[in-house]
Amino acid sequence: MSQTMTSTVVEVDTIVDLLQLRARENPFNAAYTFLRYGGAANECINYLELDRRARAISNVLRQHGGEGKQVLLLYPSGIDYMAAYFGCLYAGAIAIPAYPPHSQRALPRIQAIVEDANAAIVVTTAAVLHKVQQWTENVAELSHLVWLETDTIDVSTADAWVAPDIDGASVAFLQYTSGSTTTPKGVMVSHNNLLHNLSMLHDQLGIDTHSVGVSWLPIFHDMGLIAGMLLPLYGNVPSVFMTPADFLQRPLRWLQAITDYQGTFSCAPNFAYELCLRRIAQQELSDLDLSSWTVALNGAEPIRAETLHRFTQMFARCGFRPQAFTPGFGLAENTLMVCCEQADQMPYIKNISRSALEENLVLPAGATIDDVQQLVGCGGAVREKGVEIVIVNPETLQACDASEVGEIWVSGPSVAQGYWQRPEESAQTMQAHLSTGEGPFLRTGDLGAYQNGQLFVTGRLKDLIILGGRNYYPQDIEQTLEYSHPALRPGCSVAFSVEHEDEERLVVMAEVDHRYKFSEGTPSEQTLATGRQEILRAIRKAIADYHDLSVYKIVLLRMNGVHKTSSGKVQRRSSRAAFLRNEYQEWKA
Repeated sequence: MSQTMTSTVVEVDTIVDLLQLRARENPFNAAYTFLRYGGAANECINYLELDRRARAISNVLRQHGGEGKQVLLLYPSGIDYMAAYFGCLYAGAIAIPAYPPHSQRALPRIQAIVEDANAAIVVTTAAVLHKVQQWTENVAELSHLVWLETDTIDVSTADAWVAPDIDGASVAFLQYTSGSTTTPKGVMVSHNNLLHNLSMLHDQLGIDTHSVGVSWLPIFHDMGLIAGMLLPLYGNVPSVFMTPADFLQRPLRWLQAITDYQGTFSCAPNFAYELCLRRIAQQELSDLDLSSWTVALNGAEPIRAETLHRFTQMFARCGFRPQAFTPGFGLAENTLMVCCEQADQMPYIKNISRSALEENLVLPAGATIDDVQQLVGCGGAVREKGVEIVIVNPETLQACDASEVGEIWVSGPSVAQGYWQRPEESAQTMQAHLSTGEGPFLRTGDLGAYQNGQLFVTGRLKDLIILGGRNYYPQDIEQTLEYSHPALRPGCSVAFSVEHEDEERLVVMAEVDHRYKFSEGTPSEQTLATGRQEILRAIRKAIADYHDLSVYKIVLLRMNGVHKTSSGKVQRRSSRAAFLRNEYQEWKA
């Protein structure tokens, strides 16, 4: 992808300034290319076209009173979404990235976001509007909104654009967190927050004039929006996209795009690398060249050392190098990234004592192989960028010793302004102080330890399972479960505890891949029933062997039966609630 390159990173005050600069200096450079499959033509937009579309959309928003207001974006992944996001910023509006509902059942979350954000305008495409309005006409909270089609706006109106009255402190967008359907929380992310986080990402990932991004992540979510869409703009480099659905349908497409476009950086959660391991056949490797891929950022969910090892092993013949893996940790309340490993460094993998971790301690593993657990380091605080990480006892608010597990607290210019219209929660989460008075800090709600300049994330504070007085991390149990039988889907299981006869007991729920063959030929009822018992035995044995735990209840689910957020993270508390209500789709043999 040959491009004319001038400046890369420059001093600007807002994302609006940044896109304008790119449009002036490199107007005809490809900004974003969107790959389409099934015979559809790829989409491509350069900086000049993106700037003009943003201006035209901005003008229409202003005509409808959108300046300074909250505007909901409802688009499938594509160039239209990108143009509308920048159009909101160009209008001085606050963008609210979301995703169009696939059915009427998905409306309650959209409705809750609209009500919480006081949104008055929705921007979308003509096709989405036609479908959604059939569902919303009887929903008062949605029918009164101003709905605008941006794909039909005349771009020639761009010349009438007037720059908005915004600065670095202005809120650029609201990132709604993956909470419950009825109580979503909008994180207020300013232009300053974005530019600081992009600067950290740019430097840590080694973005330069030869970089090319590749992403399948949803651009309505922070990782896809910031690392996928805004980081290439910040670094003045091209980026190639596909929809999440196209990746999930055929994971090979992701690696093929990296091959075809000589992609250098691409980000994904751990489950995506697992999916490649399970769904890409050995005979398909000969067409892949991953030697250009220097940064494979792994984050947004627990990072498994075993995944890094197996992925490197399988794709080494395609030119993939182990130092390409770049583990990271972040959350929406810190814009995106808190920290990540430096580019071109081998992942820092630490062997620790599993029994010590159950006592909230991170200690070196002993001689007993059964007591070894591996933690992957996520890099350290970038202090030259004003970032600090401390590990804190969540009850005493005292800083922990290096060997102790505690809540991860963060400070720095990437910490968001707060939750939209939730001052008390904002103060509790983003204005926390140590018992010494030191602060303010962002309480991440994640548990971990900080040793040798590396952050090791061990789990979520609220997801911790306590059985028999010992601490167990659900993701560790889920990993054991998923490796216990090949019919179980990676990243599609949950572990939690419930009370039974005055005692906390372990429950696991796991999706079964209906494509798995338990025997040759057409499966019979007897074959499937035998297969079911085989899975149940494998799960019980693996969890007993590795964690010394007995499972009270195993629920095998149909595909897509595990509750997940819009970004693909498992929702343990929601799944637990569904279990207690007996509301789940069980896989029937």
